[in-house]
Amino acid sequence: MDNLVASNIRQRPIRTLVSVAGVALGVCLIMLFTGLARGMSNDLQRRASNVRAEIIFMRPGALQLSASTANLSTQYVDLLKGIEGVDDALPIIRYFFQGNKGFGFEQIDGVNWDGYARMNDIRIVAGHAPQDLNDIVIDETKARENHLALGDTMKPFGEKEYRITGIYSPESGARVKMSLAALQDALESKGKCTFIFVKLDDPNRLVEVAKRIDAKYPGNNIQPTQEVFTSIEKSVPYLGVFLRVLVGLAAVVSALVVMLAMYTTITERTREIGILKAMGASRGYIVGIIEKEAILISFIGLAAGFVLSLAVGFLIHRFYGLVFEYSWVWSLTAAVIGLGGGVLGALYPALRASNLDAVSALAYE
Repeated sequence: MDNLVASNIRQRPIRTLVSVAGVALGVCLIMLFTGLARGMSNDLQRRASNVRAEIIFMRPGALQLSASTANLSTQYVDLLKGIEGVDDALPIIRYFFQGNKGFGFEQIDGVNWDGYARMNDIRIVAGHAPQDLNDIVIDETKARENHLALGDTMKPFGEKEYRITGIYSPESGARVKMSLAALQDALESKGKCTFIFVKLDDPNRLVEVAKRIDAKYPGNNIQPTQEVFTSIEKSVPYLGVFLRVLVGLAAVVSALVVMLAMYTTITERTREIGILKAMGASRGYIVGIIEKEAILISFIGLAAGFVLSLAVGFLIHRFYGLVFEYSWVWSLTAAVIGLGGGVLGALYPALRASNLDAVSALAYE
């Protein structure tokens, strides 16, 4: 029976390739989207872990991927410094913009460099800190992965060019930074910021100081910094729902492609099935042949999907800098969906073939 299955696949290469492509497409979609979500989330966590401020103070809704707002007065900086337990406070503008190559998005922070570098223990390893309104600095990871060097330019706000004057280490917050005054000027938000980093005298008193700030200035968001920047899923509305819908669509696509291929196969092999039944083949035997063929096609599609997703992820990371991190959980999910879709998709054609009347099948033209 195994030889018969392999022969059926070889004799119809176009149909086999279409079926394999359908399964591979479903697997590739699952792997790429979940890998991108996980990679971006972990990337944010790594960079957030290098932010040494314990509290972030901001207005509700200030941090959104769909829009960047600088709606918090920088006058709060001096007010926060006057609260017991606060060691330092730094205003930050965070702005989201489309990547230079037209794919994905990037972040840029407007900071008072000396204070930010001192608070987060980062240093310039090449060039110098932002001094003029057209100066920007990037971290070593971005410089390496995007092949950027001192003197190169970026256009975060359209046509205006900003020159890279420094490279810093380690990564902390957004990978691109400019002076707070420069970003305020670019966004026409003089005297405004997106949030304020609050450094405490004693990190163990975080809850106590947060309550004190909230009592003094109610109506603002006062959260531990690590909780704000730890998960991309919290920043993108309904991302979890989107991923679940994507998984469901991948399963449907795989099942429908295999079912269509197997149904067409039954029509093409009606006489062959009639001969098998005339020779005494049972219904289970015929169902087994078709299901084994579907499983073999699904396995080939799985392998092609995994290879394709790894290759595409590498190319996107290489040319656009987006981070992909694949997990065993989602890999197993993709494998189950690919195989399950193939088996279920072939079930109806297999049952239909097993119920064919031998005499009618032999007379089929």
